[in-house]
Amino acid sequence: MLQPRQIERIVKGFANHRRIEIMQLLGRAPGLSLMAIARRLKIDFRTAGEHVRRLNLAELVSKRHQGAAVIHALSDLGRRVLKFLRTLE
Repeated sequence: MLQPRQIERIVKGFANHRRIEIMQLLGRAPGLSLMAIARRLKIDFRTAGEHVRRLNLAELVSKRHQGAAVIHALSDLGRRVLKFLRTLE
């Protein structure tokens, strides 16, 4: 069972409309680079980087290196949170 502070870290991780958009995008198209995320959402690369960094700190998005590229995907927790968010629509 998660502790209240752990839940707070997770909720703060997705408590932004851009981060929710990134999670939705990665739910549809896992394995995107930061540049691809920024391009698809039509946002600045640095902005996308900061949002992905926060999602990663909350353990909602995982990163893996593929050659020189860093590939992003939802973690198991990220998939569960996205499923929860869909119930709010």
